[in-house]
Amino acid sequence: MDRYLLAIPFRGLARVVAASFALAAACAPGAAGEPLRLEAKIPLGQVNGRIDHMAFDTARKRLFVAELGNDSVGVVDVEARQVVHRITGLHHPQGVGYLPALDLLFVANATDGSVRLFGGPQYADAGRLDLGADADNVRIDAAANRVLVGYGSGAIATIDPASRRNVLDLPLAAHPESFQLDAGSHRVYANLPDTKAIAVIDPATHKATNWPMQAGGNFPMTLRPAAQHVVVVFRRPAKLGVFAMADGASVASPDTCGDSDDVFDDAKRDRVYVSCGDGSIDVFDGKDYRRLARISTVAGARTSLFVPEADRLFVAVRASWSEPAAIWVFAPGS
Repeated sequence: MDRYLLAIPFRGLARVVAASFALAAACAPGAAGEPLRLEAKIPLGQVNGRIDHMAFDTARKRLFVAELGNDSVGVVDVEARQVVHRITGLHHPQGVGYLPALDLLFVANATDGSVRLFGGPQYADAGRLDLGADADNVRIDAAANRVLVGYGSGAIATIDPASRRNVLDLPLAAHPESFQLDAGSHRVYANLPDTKAIAVIDPATHKATNWPMQAGGNFPMTLRPAAQHVVVVFRRPAKLGVFAMADGASVASPDTCGDSDDVFDDAKRDRVYVSCGDGSIDVFDGKDYRRLARISTVAGARTSLFVPEADRLFVAVRASWSEPAAIWVFAPGS
């Protein structure tokens, strides 16, 4: 034992030890006062390979996880913190979207280009659409009663959920990665990393105008309607790109974590969350886009989903030698 500690009376020693523990707790990941606190790890079971995007059923509090490398979609009860169902027999599922009005889950598959439909609560097979190639991100537009799916070498399919048909293709110059719908203007913003551009689709003409980008690898995107900003994350170099929704003018470009695949707006707290495959989450202040914190996760955990209704950030952690496949649940701090 340290000679300094031997010289301290018992009560003094107790105070020193208590203070040491308090300091350690304050410095630990997820400590009180941090913008994100790790609340739980929900095991996914025997799931191997890459995990892609997620969707949420607010009424049942269920998270849908595209287990791309496992050819399955896991259904996670976030309150019970366990997998309650698994949809198998898929072909590299990438995007998922849940439509509450019809209780339908849409799953986009990369390998065969199909969109599979499943009806809850048993997730029975409810149909299939074949788009042609590389069906990817899924977006639910409940207000317009449509489902949008990016696919192929440059298109977004517009699916009528009632007839379960692709009623309109929105043409693009390259394959779309993350794309978002602006409820105010009804415009669609889409990342085109192959051409280093952001496409803006006019709702009247269905034609796209491209904003050229200086950086590359613009995969994730979110919209911040209150600020009228489009936020994307570049991989080459690793930058947060903030642009005016009206004309694409650059607003900010701070450095961020590497190999990102998702970014989200926490409108309640005026923050932006970026999840990265380098094993971290960056938290930015939405007022000036300065980084508030970097939270450690696991290498390869680059996909996530922020659900405002649940007030939680879900991060998909793939299986590795050090960690089993799981959903890490983060609670935002004040």
